[in-house]
Amino acid sequence: MKIRRFSATAFAAALLIPGLAACNGNGNGTTSDASATPSASGSVAPSATASSSAAKQALLDSTNAIREGNFKFSMTGAGSTAEGQVHEPSQSADMRMTIGDPSSDLMMKLDLIHAKPDSWVKLELGGTAAAQIPGVKNLNTGKYHHLDQNRIKGNRALGFDFEKLDPAGSAVLTQGITEVRQTGEGAYEGTVDVSKAAEAGSLDPAVITALGAQAQSVPFTAKVDTQGRLSEMVLKIPAAGQSAAQDLKITYTDYGNAAPAQKPSADQVVEAPAELYNLFN
Repeated sequence: MKIRRFSATAFAAALLIPGLAACNGNGNGTTSDASATPSASGSVAPSATASSSAAKQALLDSTNAIREGNFKFSMTGAGSTAEGQVHEPSQSADMRMTIGDPSSDLMMKLDLIHAKPDSWVKLELGGTAAAQIPGVKNLNTGKYHHLDQNRIKGNRALGFDFEKLDPAGSAVLTQGITEVRQTGEGAYEGTVDVSKAAEAGSLDPAVITALGAQAQSVPFTAKVDTQGRLSEMVLKIPAAGQSAAQDLKITYTDYGNAAPAQKPSADQVVEAPAELYNLFN
């Protein structure tokens, strides 16, 4: 059993690690093509004729509010989910991630809390192969493991960089857009070069490598809210290597209305054992 499958390069990277869970594209986020809808006069609706440059700029601008660090987010793909909130005013964030399900060989649930300068993680490991993980009894305690910041420095699976507030890295993804058009009010579709977006954290670099030339033109759809802020982005990842074709869906909500993360109570905290750090290295 390869324990290294859990060494995600970011919170969402684990969503696309081959072999961890069944990869089934769910089709969420598909946007209808408004450019094919004629007006009463038979001409194409003006909203569908926005220039590619204007549409790309709109999506680039849509990520500005994320930098303020006050939002909720979710990511889904490959049978796994991640959700949480970032509250930069209090230098805190919390995230919950599920990889696989109890019927998988391995299932992992992570409940991460960051309140600078501390971090905690509650871990649940399941599946038929969970018993083979070294020190699993020290990990499945039902309590939060207090993390040594020196041991998780640079580890984007367990740590959190308050200089880079977006776990999905949507600003980096939008910069990689190669073609885009507006398809309706606040709706867009096009292609993005994900080979330039490894730093985003949404995609496992191994998946990007497996995509080869396909990585240069991955289809996507996107939506912005009434204030022009990114609310949804769906990457339609082609089949590559051990991964089937799938959708990676990223959403943002509650801009400006996130709350400070709640630290776990002292009776719910233990110091993280060596087995936990080994699992993610």
